[in-house]
Amino acid sequence: MTTCRNLVTFPERGTRRDDLRTGLRTTTYRRRVTIAYHITDTQVVIDRVLYGGRNLPPLFAEDDDGGA
Repeated sequence: MTTCRNLVTFPERGTRRDDLRTGLRTTTYRRRVTIAYHITDTQVVIDRVLYGGRNLPPLFAEDDDGGA
């Protein structure tokens, strides 16, 4: 998916979602898909690709390790 590949060039374009998990960012694709990812020193890691209508807090509450 081009949107995912473009995150390499512009990784900080997504919305910060520290309320869900520290360092998490989200962006959308065609208003239907949410791409959740985080940035490390050397790469962009896509954590999940979700239907845009999903309720995100419960999905990330189960990530006990704190993510990034």
